[in-house]
Amino acid sequence: MSVEVLDGATILSFVEDEEAFSEFIAERFNNLDKDHDGILSYSEMLKELQGLRVFDTHFGIDVKTDPNEVSRVYSSIFVQFDRDSNGTVDLEEFKQEMKEMMMAMANGLGFLPIQMVLEENSFLKKAVDRELKYYSI
Repeated sequence: MSVEVLDGATILSFVEDEEAFSEFIAERFNNLDKDHDGILSYSEMLKELQGLRVFDTHFGIDVKTDPNEVSRVYSSIFVQFDRDSNGTVDLEEFKQEMKEMMMAMANGLGFLPIQMVLEENSFLKKAVDRELKYYSI
């Protein structure tokens, strides 16, 4: 983990860089696709969904949540990715939903810089690293 400064432009720039964004998405997708069949099942995506930490409160402290609620939340997130409702997520579905999520995050952050703790190899960390590389040239 590291503390980084970013804003909506950092994310927007990364998403709009088709080559960098597609490379990151393909890498992330392939890491999730444990059986290497080219699609993600709910169980393959569950770890990624849990990584979103939608049940965190303050400073990484988990709240005790009803298991049925947890299941409903993760299922509804999976449905967002499964655009054709076939029970699996292919690379294009994954890419489109990640793009929409990141654009929404960029819009929410706006253009005032904020400091965040980011996990290594996370989408936001990749966006910050790309920006640092781009502006240090």
